[in-house]
Amino acid sequence: MVRLLPGVMGNDQSGTTESFETGLLEHPQYTRPPLFEDRPIPEVLTSGDHGRIAKWRRQMAERLTAERRPDLLRRDPGCN
Repeated sequence: MVRLLPGVMGNDQSGTTESFETGLLEHPQYTRPPLFEDRPIPEVLTSGDHGRIAKWRRQMAERLTAERRPDLLRRDPGCN
């Protein structure tokens, strides 16, 4: 409940991409370094193209949800 209080999360938009907000599991999260255990950060995430990044995140969320929780896809009219 605390996360719903204004100013608690720093960025008010942060909670809009949580798994329980969109009906999908979250997309993979990456941080520094750009190469970890021989696995690089996907190029799209370092491209600076916010439209491509948003599309990639949605695609990854749909893919992970289909793999791990396909029952959620039947409830999300945005996933086709």
